Amino acid sequence: MFRFLLLIFFILSGVQLGFTGTIDPNTPDSKHVEYGSKFHSVVKICCFDGKGLSCGSAVIISPNWIVTAAHVVENCHSWSITVGDEQYKIDKMIIHEEYKTEVFGYNDIALGHLEKEIKLEHYPELYKDSDEVGKICSMAGWGFTGTFNTGIEKSDGKRRGGSNFIDRTERKILVCSPSKKNEKTTELEYLIGSGDSGGGLFIGNKLAGIHSSVIGYDGKPNSTYTDESCHTRVSLFHNWIKETISK
Repeated sequence: MFRFLLLIFFILSGVQLGFTGTIDPNTPDSKHVEYGSKFHSVVKICCFDGKGLSCGSAVIISPNWIVTAAHVVENCHSWSITVGDEQYKIDKMIIHEEYKTEVFGYNDIALGHLEKEIKLEHYPELYKDSDEVGKICSMAGWGFTGTFNTGIEKSDGKRRGGSNFIDRTERKILVCSPSKKNEKTTELEYLIGSGDSGGGLFIGNKLAGIHSSVIGYDGKPNSTYTDESCHTRVSLFHNWIKETISK
């Protein structure tokens, strides 16, 4: 119970939009930029609420549909994604019916219908199994970056990617944390930054998670060694996604 309450507290106090991941300080950043360039389905999403523009991430799952985090797109009335130099308008946004802003991190998922089709060589299949814990996953995002020592600190508009182990599940999320020296690590150790919301976590080529938030147990959710990232568990929403896009 204490862990759950702490999780909710830091999620509520530590969410920002438009950041991307931090990396192992011993790994060249160029490797993460190169790896991130392979995630063609992970794109930028921009949302307009009538006062200003905010940006996050989304994943293209079919020619006409994207999936993202509900908190990225709520309270907005127009949305678009950017693929290369081209913008695609979203003409319908469907937020999960059980999502509640005040219970952040749970049911934090939304689907957007594209006005015009996007042609990709590959659309990620949705992960259906409940065996995510302990598996190696890949992640990608745009915007601010840094290392596990510094936390998020700069933005250069490049898409970066990396890998991690899925440590555990908690309620409806997958949880990851950066490994330290002498611990079991992945080749391109990576953690999403606070606000890299709506992007994708993949097991193999399958979409297994949607970036939702970062927990800062030291009170600073800036994606350092003390932090954990939360990803909405796609396997629990597989049927909802399939049923919604088939209507």
